[in-house]
Amino acid sequence: MKRLAGIVSFIVIVLIAGNVASAQAPKFGHINKDELIQALPDFDSARVQLEKYQKELVNYMELMQVELNNKSDQYQKEEKNLTDLVKQTKQQELIDMNRKIQEFQQSAQENYQNKQVELFQPVVAKVDKAIEAVGKENGFVYVFNIGQGTPLVYFDESKSTNIMTLAKAKLGLK
Repeated sequence: MKRLAGIVSFIVIVLIAGNVASAQAPKFGHINKDELIQALPDFDSARVQLEKYQKELVNYMELMQVELNNKSDQYQKEEKNLTDLVKQTKQQELIDMNRKIQEFQQSAQENYQNKQVELFQPVVAKVDKAIEAVGKENGFVYVFNIGQGTPLVYFDESKSTNIMTLAKAKLGLK
């Protein structure tokens, strides 16, 4: 009888320990962060602003290129009738215009990238904050980004919770 009571006590202790261990098992979550970012109205607004900015840069660049082409065409038509000094001056003018176009192109590319960061950084920060809040509120130890280009090679979806709906709710999205 003592032996049976000991076995029963052991089984109860093992079951309780198992329940405590499983209750404290770390929770893992996953989300496609890019998908969440693109679901925000802020993303669409930033994208529209960036496209408008890009169009302005491209339009100005095209105007500069048209001006250069016109001056180059004009020079080629008049070249035979020009003195050497005038030829040199016009050639230098074309070279300077070409250099200005290249400098503008480089500057425009840098400004475009800065504008992109300026417009999208607040959107990304908002999503990061929501993911962090959902993770803390729901007791997740880790939340993995499963979007394209992430270094995550494998995860078992049955042992990880997709927190997309929780994060969307946190951000007020449907």
